[in-house]
Amino acid sequence: MKSLEVKQLAYELGADLCGIASIDRFDDAPKGYHPLDVLPTCRSVISMGIRFPVAALKSPTPVPYTRIRNSITAKMDAIALDLCIGLEKRGALALPIPTNESERDVRTGRWRSIISQKHAAQAAGLGTIGRHSLLITPQFGSMLWLGSVLTEAELEPDPLLESICTNCNLCVDACPVNALASPEMAQQTCWDYAFGDDAEKEIWRISCHRCRDICPYNLGSDNNLL
Repeated sequence: MKSLEVKQLAYELGADLCGIASIDRFDDAPKGYHPLDVLPTCRSVISMGIRFPVAALKSPTPVPYTRIRNSITAKMDAIALDLCIGLEKRGALALPIPTNESERDVRTGRWRSIISQKHAAQAAGLGTIGRHSLLITPQFGSMLWLGSVLTEAELEPDPLLESICTNCNLCVDACPVNALASPEMAQQTCWDYAFGDDAEKEIWRISCHRCRDICPYNLGSDNNLL
């Protein structure tokens, strides 16, 4: 199976970006969260992204951003599952990684996906991780929702990108709870502030994305409407 065939299938299923990483690019993955910990026969990681509507950043109510995020998660999971089925029909074992599902790493106390979506995307040449801990891509900036698939197929990897973030620290200064004061984001501090119930309106909402808003690279070349 060729990498181009895999990418064409991903695009037909609805992905806006698709890249491939070889298994050797994950040597620095945390213990227990390496692709081989999830699929012992994995040889390649396929990373995909679908664009996140940028108008959600402009709305004074958190409802559209929150609803888009929830809906786009299901869409990405469906694309990853369908890609796996397509690959297995072509003779390659494949496993989807949940797009937005975390578990607590008992060694560090941090919450992690079983495979980091943004690190997989960086390893697959889709973009680079910025100071705000978000993936930045040339095409869509940080307005991209990520998913990935592990496969035993040995595919040609894509080239890695040079860092896009210039460490301007605008995101650091914009954070209302100083969650970016240290190089490693204070994950729980960020989540406690940004995610949760609005007691007055009785809804669950995402109330903060200032680090994404302020980033000079948050749109990318293809998001030119704003």
